[in-house]
Amino acid sequence: MEQRILLGPGPSMVPEEVYQAMQRPVVGYLDPELFEVLTSIQKRLRLVFQTQNEVALALPGTGMSGMEAALGNLIEPGDSVIIAVHGFFGARMVEIARRYGANCKVVQQTWGQPIDSEMVEAALKETPNPRLVAIVHAETSIGIAQPIQDIARLAHDYGALVVVDCVTSLGGLPVHGDRVDVVYSAMQKCIGGPPGLAPITVSPRAWERIQTRRSPNLSWYLDLRLLWDYWNEPHIYHHTASPTLLYAMDAALRLIEEEGLENRYRRHLETAQALWQGLGELGFRFMIDEPNRLPMLTSIEAPVNEAELRQRLLRNCNIEIGGGLGEWKGKVWRIGLMGRSCTRENVDLLLGALTEMR
Repeated sequence: MEQRILLGPGPSMVPEEVYQAMQRPVVGYLDPELFEVLTSIQKRLRLVFQTQNEVALALPGTGMSGMEAALGNLIEPGDSVIIAVHGFFGARMVEIARRYGANCKVVQQTWGQPIDSEMVEAALKETPNPRLVAIVHAETSIGIAQPIQDIARLAHDYGALVVVDCVTSLGGLPVHGDRVDVVYSAMQKCIGGPPGLAPITVSPRAWERIQTRRSPNLSWYLDLRLLWDYWNEPHIYHHTASPTLLYAMDAALRLIEEEGLENRYRRHLETAQALWQGLGELGFRFMIDEPNRLPMLTSIEAPVNEAELRQRLLRNCNIEIGGGLGEWKGKVWRIGLMGRSCTRENVDLLLGALTEMR
């Protein structure tokens, strides 16, 4: 099968170096050589998360396992939590938190607009003893880059932990993991690996909360205490980890390290700016104003026959782009420039194909 040009909301294209790493022989889940890979991943994750946290690992599953682990390990039944929502994945946070028994205070913003820190502060004032504040850094459903720093400061002032969804931003935008408490992501976007692992890091403050829970985590499989005992001494068996996916993650993180974070951030921004210029010249309307626009995920108003045109792109040009979710389903196209997919060549291919279709 010919390699797709993956320019949707994920997965992104996988570098050849990662495919090569995945060809290494499978070993047992308690093999000392695999533990060396786990140690390497932890060190490289701290670099990408921009954190000194000891707890940094990769969960089995995609970004949704990261979301569930981040919320489920902190929330106990009856806890008050504040969740900022301005897109599809913020709403998923609310659903998961409620399933774990949380009393959710939802800070609801119009799709396409960033969450204002004053909205979060108002919710904090109305919520006695808030357990946590959760927010999406890069809302994939709309393509907005959400400022986090002021919200994190406010949450900490009120004694709340801060959970941040960086599924789409990790490896493409600064995430400043030391300024918040739990950050999770996914391997298949800016990290540049195949789907199947969810990086996560936990601050000492959040880890203490997890260690002193009054009741057991409702999810055994995503219990971070059990998973951490596998990732570190004494390496207690938890589940049959996939060496192949772990090799892939280590290789993808190595490529990020070699490129350098600042260079990688610059590449994502400059490539996105070239895309924005070309789309503007073609007459497309952007759903997000440029100051808040996410470099790795651009949302534009779609033509009336958007699904048909996306299928033509895939069938005739071998290019995948995404449609809308939730409130924006059928109304937008989502164009991803993540990891290895983020190149000027791919931008030129897409703009040329769109020019021929119009």
